[in-house]
Amino acid sequence: MTENGDATVKVVPVRHVGQWIAAAFALLLVAMLVHTLFSKLGTGVYSCRLASGIRRCHQIREWRFSWDIVRRYFFTSEILHGLLVTLELTALAMLIGVLLGVLVAVMRLSSNRLLSSLAWTYTWFFRGTPVLVQIVVWYNIAILYPSLSLGIPFSHLTAVHFMTKTVITAYVASIVALGLNEAAYMSEIARAGLISVEEGQTEAAMALGMTRPQTLRSIVLPQAMRVIIPPTGNELISMLKTTSLVSTIGVVDLLGAATNIYSVNFLIMPLLIVASLWYIAVTTVLSVGQFYLERHFAKGALRTPPPTPIQRLRRDLKGIVSNFRIRRRPAEAVR
Repeated sequence: MTENGDATVKVVPVRHVGQWIAAAFALLLVAMLVHTLFSKLGTGVYSCRLASGIRRCHQIREWRFSWDIVRRYFFTSEILHGLLVTLELTALAMLIGVLLGVLVAVMRLSSNRLLSSLAWTYTWFFRGTPVLVQIVVWYNIAILYPSLSLGIPFSHLTAVHFMTKTVITAYVASIVALGLNEAAYMSEIARAGLISVEEGQTEAAMALGMTRPQTLRSIVLPQAMRVIIPPTGNELISMLKTTSLVSTIGVVDLLGAATNIYSVNFLIMPLLIVASLWYIAVTTVLSVGQFYLERHFAKGALRTPPPTPIQRLRRDLKGIVSNFRIRRRPAEAVR
């Protein structure tokens, strides 16, 4: 009893029944996924041997996902060369896309009506047509322009003349198509980042005597990077997977290498798993790099930067250890 005559109140922790049910269901799904990934199936072929004069037979079983075959082809020279081509296409296409995209975004925000209209038309066209169509068009651009030349426009004076087929190869066509298509999306990402910076920042820079290029380079872009980097990282990962489309015009990238191999041995699913695992591995590395880049540019906006995965793991382990050490005491009475 308490001083005012009230009975002692016993504190009972809230039971989260719904969370436990959801966790159990999720755990069941994970267990089913692991089981199907590492299960074996009967092939219908039996192997027999004599043991103590008795013939014993058992059915040969193989991995459902053919992990033995995946391991055999994972580090072959054809797959690694295709992976290198994929990384080259991704890097070059993103370089073109970022540089051209920033330029188109600046043109879109220009007060000049002609420049802004050209930038809008560029974005409208390349976002309105499928990237696969653009790849095929650039690969067959020689149909429209059999030869290319550099010289004075609208005249017959040329300084350099060459055949289109010798310059626009399948590899070059892939880079050009992917880069120009990416520039249209990057221009909108860059424009969103630029307009996210308050106009007062630009006005203050102008009041200090800074030119517009100086203001853009030193004031606006550093602040806009916090908005630009997350979707840019998403575009980079998307570009890595989009490069698989170049196999349709004969470029032997990662998917093209896997396709060439299973076209001979007919091991379709294992080779597709090999390509998928390499895509997942590279995507994971890019995601980690994106996280640290975002963390770097968030220093000026957040009081405390977000914890790294290693810091989160240490904190979780420390919490688990502390829970085992601390003895649970009975709840105190509430007066």
